[in-house]
Amino acid sequence: MSDPTFPPDGTIVRLNTHTRRTGGRVLVGGAPIRVSRISAAAAERLPGRDLAVGDETSRALARYLLETGMGELLSASLPDVPLGMLTVVIPVRDRPTPLARLLASVPAGVAEVVVVDDGSVRPQAVARVVAEHGARLVKLPENRGPAAARNAGMSTAQTPYVAFVDSDVVLDEDALETLVRHLIDPDVALVAPGVRGLRQERETWLERYEDARSSLDLGPDASTVRPRSRVSWVSSTCLVARVSALGGGFDADLRVGEDVDLVWRLVAAGHRVTYDPTAIVRHEHRASLVAWMRRKFDYGTGAYGLGVRHPQDIAPVALPPWSIALLTVTLAQRPWSVPVGVGIVAAFAARISRRISHIPNRRSLAALLAAQGTVTTLVQGSALLVRHWWPLTIVLALGSKRVRRAALVAALGDAAIEYVRLRPRLDPVRFTLARRLDDVAYGAGVWWSSLRGRSAAALRPRVVRGNE
Repeated sequence: MSDPTFPPDGTIVRLNTHTRRTGGRVLVGGAPIRVSRISAAAAERLPGRDLAVGDETSRALARYLLETGMGELLSASLPDVPLGMLTVVIPVRDRPTPLARLLASVPAGVAEVVVVDDGSVRPQAVARVVAEHGARLVKLPENRGPAAARNAGMSTAQTPYVAFVDSDVVLDEDALETLVRHLIDPDVALVAPGVRGLRQERETWLERYEDARSSLDLGPDASTVRPRSRVSWVSSTCLVARVSALGGGFDADLRVGEDVDLVWRLVAAGHRVTYDPTAIVRHEHRASLVAWMRRKFDYGTGAYGLGVRHPQDIAPVALPPWSIALLTVTLAQRPWSVPVGVGIVAAFAARISRRISHIPNRRSLAALLAAQGTVTTLVQGSALLVRHWWPLTIVLALGSKRVRRAALVAALGDAAIEYVRLRPRLDPVRFTLARRLDDVAYGAGVWWSSLRGRSAAALRPRVVRGNE
């Protein structure tokens, strides 16, 4: 924290849903996960899961929770920020009807709305909509991509804060007001809302799938955003940012993945990025199968560019040595796989127990953490088989019953878990089909971009050690 007076009195920091509190003084969570024992005085300030800042002890604890990712600020407890400090930038290429819908949802009071026409084929239609809604139009002479368009709009801003909003979005009431409050925190450079589907009168089965499992929907829980954490990126569908922290803005050489790149650069520079799903925007999902799969494929193609810029963060999974050993014996599917796997997990639990020897009930806590780590390992291994490595999985499955069994279990198990968790407005068969097509399209994009760029960075797992 660069400002020792932040958070201000009256602010509430809540332990996020993935932080466990045991014994009153022990907190388990964060990214990377850690076990912390807070002081008795700090524990008194945290009677439940909400910490109300009111003195230096509570303020110091609040800063620690925010820095470690164990807690998140409740935006409702932050002071209001005048919308006059915010410029809204909208990149667009044609699509005047969605643009009009978005402009109608922008709240009154923002300093300015800047629409950047990124080389539209019919610029007159865009200009007419912009004029009708009293926005400012910036024209680019040729199509340069959304990153360059956003940068062009940002360069015109005279305000300290800027909101980037895609043209196929509708803003919920108070979404921008909620997001901009987070910028009171001097360390926060970027804030993203929850992205939900824009409900249509007649929805396709793909739209119902996207409504439950959109690539842009990062879940219901607020989170600090950083590489290799539960929420490792946020989408440029809608972002509110501190102009002074953005420097040159988005990387205009990236047509896909420019939002992930920006997030990771900001985090590397010491800024904080926040995801607050209490602010909601509605996104118009692709309705046809071809357009939907093409978009998923495009998402995957961003992997190569990100791998060049962030080789340590783009790996499909990051696994410690014990997880790699567990996956190896599990995939072997031998009579000895279960006892050896249990032994690996037990050894990992024993190691955790030794490292937290100062914590009460350390053995039970170590067993819980080992169990959670085992589930995470198996989930990541399944994702490799059916998402990132599916072309390789198919080749190997042609000659191996074990690979076929593992792939089938991974494909059906993943879909079943997600179906129960999400409870989509879709039957299990079509949900499972959409889930697998989602992975196939995304994985194909990753492989295509990796082969084209002659780099395996986006396909190669990363081995992590210690507190990485």
